[in-house]
Amino acid sequence: MKRIGIAGAGVLGRLLAWQLSRAGHAVTVFDPAAGPEAPATGSLTGNSAHAAGFTAAGMLSPIAELDNAGPEIARLGWRSLALWRGIADELRAEGCSAPLFEQRGSLMLAHGADLGAARRVLARLETAPSLAAELPAPQPLHRAALAALEPALAPGLHAWLLPGEAQVMSCDMLHALAVHAPNVHWCWGERVERVESGVLHVAGEGPVRFDLAVDVRGVNSVHPRATCGVTPSRGRQQRPGEAGSALAVGGEMAVRGVRGEVIWLHAPGVTLQRPVRLLHPRHRVYIVPRPGDLFVVGASEVESEDRSPVSLRSAVELMAAAQSVIPELAEARIVHMEANLRPALPDNEPHTHVEPGLLRINGLFRHGWLLAPALVVDAVARLESEDPHPNPLPPAGEGASTPRSTHAGARPSLPRPSGERAGVRGRPEPTPEAQQTH
Repeated sequence: MKRIGIAGAGVLGRLLAWQLSRAGHAVTVFDPAAGPEAPATGSLTGNSAHAAGFTAAGMLSPIAELDNAGPEIARLGWRSLALWRGIADELRAEGCSAPLFEQRGSLMLAHGADLGAARRVLARLETAPSLAAELPAPQPLHRAALAALEPALAPGLHAWLLPGEAQVMSCDMLHALAVHAPNVHWCWGERVERVESGVLHVAGEGPVRFDLAVDVRGVNSVHPRATCGVTPSRGRQQRPGEAGSALAVGGEMAVRGVRGEVIWLHAPGVTLQRPVRLLHPRHRVYIVPRPGDLFVVGASEVESEDRSPVSLRSAVELMAAAQSVIPELAEARIVHMEANLRPALPDNEPHTHVEPGLLRINGLFRHGWLLAPALVVDAVARLESEDPHPNPLPPAGEGASTPRSTHAGARPSLPRPSGERAGVRGRPEPTPEAQQTH
């Protein structure tokens, strides 16, 4: 058993905590949010405390991402689809009753004058034979077939069915991963300022030592020593010391925040069976159905680290695009607007850094839900390969043995690891060596 400290309780942090704790490790997670729950809906505010994963719609669309991403993103995303399905099945087996995952394919749509983006996606599949062999081919739908499949969609749209694509109910999944992660000590309301090999530097607490320190803080991991303006090689997970990586000393990454805005609509009587994505020269607009007659419309992409409420321009553009796809949304009610920041690296692709006692994953950009399970599986495999005495870890969502669950925020009844301080929500006691690592 190892003592593992994780900085960040977004989708990566919760997936890692869920998997590592199920393998018998003692895991402690630090996050500045007040608790594991989703932020309250019904507001029009920005989001300064919660993970970007709560804001995202959870659309899993590796094929459509070829519009603006490389083939490796599509491959990782396709792997993640099966992993998410397995994770959802295991959480249901553990008693989670909330809907977590639906796989009915998705639709890629374009208006008649905007076929360029759709042709770009199709061309990328055609010019990458290996990728085309791995992913199912988009199926063009004639007007009658589209009307039969999704009657609410506007007539005259060009459409392709993307088989196998899916969606994760993001808020419910994040909460379930926390609630059903055994043996995890959740330290809410605590911000990690810096992560080094084997050490998390917690604000107001000082350094806390672990066998493995994990940095998955997203935008909150920005550090002044990280290099900026570096463009790493595309589609690769950099190892320490490789030329061209977006890493500074200790694997710190040149992370920037990219603003994204979403709108929740309530539209009783409007039926949509699967997510749809409208390809447009200016916008990448998706509409994702949720239980309770809700529709999540997103998402803007603004090169800004502004977390203020949704702008008028973004709201108008998103809602106009949504109505052009589903005319009946004209009478929908706006129930929630939210803005948050996506963590991005200079090449807009994810990177993983592994060294003894340290794991960093960052830069998931628009693809957090799409890529997280595959990145976690790959990172754990790398940790095992570089550990002379590995504790075998089960792949996420692939039949791992399940110890008894512990409610998120509650301290599990376990033998206290050596060095852990009593009475402080399971946080380990800073060791003398750690206290000297300022």
